[in-house]
Amino acid sequence: MSVQTSTVPTATEARQASARLRRQLGLQLIFELALPLAGYYGLRAAGAAPWLALTAGGALTAPWILYGLLRHRRLDMTALFTLSLLLVGAAASAVTGDPRLMLVKDGAIGALLGLWFLGSVPTRRPFIMTTSRAVVVAKVGVAGADAWEARWEDDADFRRHIRILSAIWGVVFLGDAGIRVALAYALPLDAAQGITTIQWLVVLGGLLVFHARYVARTGLKV
Repeated sequence: MSVQTSTVPTATEARQASARLRRQLGLQLIFELALPLAGYYGLRAAGAAPWLALTAGGALTAPWILYGLLRHRRLDMTALFTLSLLLVGAAASAVTGDPRLMLVKDGAIGALLGLWFLGSVPTRRPFIMTTSRAVVVAKVGVAGADAWEARWEDDADFRRHIRILSAIWGVVFLGDAGIRVALAYALPLDAAQGITTIQWLVVLGGLLVFHARYVARTGLKV
């Protein structure tokens, strides 16, 4: 007689998975937002030219991106895309002498991601379906995640809410990108770097709060 083991994580494993997710988010905030911003203002205070401060500050994220590539032992297209835009933005800024192109680059990334989110809405794997699996697995295990995804086949409300959430993420990212580009040219350069970063944190925080409430209210939460 064979003994089947459950794939549902224990309470301890669920807490550990939740702690890992929080730690990952904290590291992303440090290496992708706080460190580049601190590098920029530190170099500006030391007298560095704006384009050099932006380039060097942005380049501080490169080791973090490369570390992620090596750690997961696979090509992360989003990470490679971000790194390539960083290099292209730095080169364009150096050639044209316009450091604001580095700020516009961040808006371009947001716009392209927003288009990707919206483009996924009519497919069988909208953005939310793809990105939520890791969280669902951490909460209810692989079998539970498979059951959650299987709702797509016979639950019209589930499909509708998944598509609505994916569309909202796309629209918000596109709107944020437009505001970022406008602020990059409307504000003094030193102010624009800090304000656009704060803007992104506010937008992301609001989006995550809305997401959590929408998921709980519509029965998507596991």
